[in-house]
Amino acid sequence: MRPAPDDHGRPAGFRLHPVLVMIAVIVFAALLTHLVDAGKFKREGKLVVPGTYHVVAKINGPPALFSPTAPDAKEKPARAASVVSLFTAIPAGMSKSAALIFMVMFIGGMFGVMRATGAVDAGVNRLLHLTSSNLYVLTPILMIVLALGSTFLGFISEYLVIIPIVAVIGQRLGMPNLFAMAVVGVAAKIGYAASVTNPVALAVAQPLAGVPVFSGMGPRFAIFALFLALGIAFVLAFVRRAERHPPAETEIDTARLTLRQTGVLLALLGGSVALIIGTRQWDWGNPELAAVYIAMSVVIAAVGGLSASATADAFVDGMKSMTLAGLLVGLAAAVEVILRDSQVLDTIINAATRAAQGHSPPVVANALMGIEMALDVVIPSVSGKATLSIPILAPIAQASGIGGEPLVIAFLLGSGLMNMLTPTSGMLLAYLATSRVGYLEWVRFIAPLWLVLVALAGVILALASVHL
Repeated sequence: MRPAPDDHGRPAGFRLHPVLVMIAVIVFAALLTHLVDAGKFKREGKLVVPGTYHVVAKINGPPALFSPTAPDAKEKPARAASVVSLFTAIPAGMSKSAALIFMVMFIGGMFGVMRATGAVDAGVNRLLHLTSSNLYVLTPILMIVLALGSTFLGFISEYLVIIPIVAVIGQRLGMPNLFAMAVVGVAAKIGYAASVTNPVALAVAQPLAGVPVFSGMGPRFAIFALFLALGIAFVLAFVRRAERHPPAETEIDTARLTLRQTGVLLALLGGSVALIIGTRQWDWGNPELAAVYIAMSVVIAAVGGLSASATADAFVDGMKSMTLAGLLVGLAAAVEVILRDSQVLDTIINAATRAAQGHSPPVVANALMGIEMALDVVIPSVSGKATLSIPILAPIAQASGIGGEPLVIAFLLGSGLMNMLTPTSGMLLAYLATSRVGYLEWVRFIAPLWLVLVALAGVILALASVHL
């Protein structure tokens, strides 16, 4: 007997596992290397030299598919992905993203230790008491704070530690897992798309576009305010229609935090400040951030009064909860490994830029955003996309009468909006895994808002191409 279908018409128990989604993307990328020509731009350091693209010879079809060796970007000629490289790309992607994977795992460990101290639950109780458990108050406050950090300071990976806390709030009020992802994901991604003063994106993109760093803040702040208002309204609409299933014990503990619990929360705050200073002043990367999370775990355990054994158990349990997130980050990197090793990335960007030439400024401005959206699927890294695309797109924009500021806005909106959906974004997948939300569930949820924002972005770019 076939199982009864669920609410979406699928057999009961059906679930498209996020790992299977990523495997499908990897297989598609491997097939793409057999269909797209291999090619190269000349480079000066990491920067592409416009007008230097040339096709290179490539082995594809059965001779490449059944090759016993993995493709190597240094080979002459190039080689499409083989059955062997399809599998070796996965550990290569894991190695490439090792620092990020460890950071994600250690965030889970730190949150496990913090949860074991009881400070998280006590702090959430206090917050719910102060706001009368009103999600219509909590949701806008949380989203505004998170979006400000993202758009002004470039926070994105830092919010991985926020998702479990928002999830606890949602669970206390009977909200589904999607609530935490909606609050954090929508706010962070909109903030990043606008990037009013986000140094991570602007410090690379604006000099390449020929404009001063942090210039053009006014239009970007207007975009930020408009998009965030729509995002908050969208999430509040979800809160209103969501079916709530609060736990049996719904009474909120109104007791004040103990001295130890207060100390734990202050330790978390102090660690967060250290992360901000380290990334901005000393260029800390993922390895240093991972080390900070380990140190924060030790401090939190000491302040919270946990024994060494209890701390170790809590840390390991917390890391286990992030195993899927770490695996998805590595699988996402495998896609870029396959495309880069087969030398088809430059071909993709060359074909896209040629299609944008010879049109009116509004059309070209929207085409530039479309190019950045397409590139986000194969290169989720903001700085990586900037160094590859902007040196090529800047001459096209200039020839079409488009200034550097509209080009930067096209870059930011294309990258930021597409990153809400990109299945190859390790950070998006880490967000989803931490929230325990499936990729397809997220796409179904965010699609209406995404379509509205993309349409607005097209209108904004058309106006910016003429007036900026």
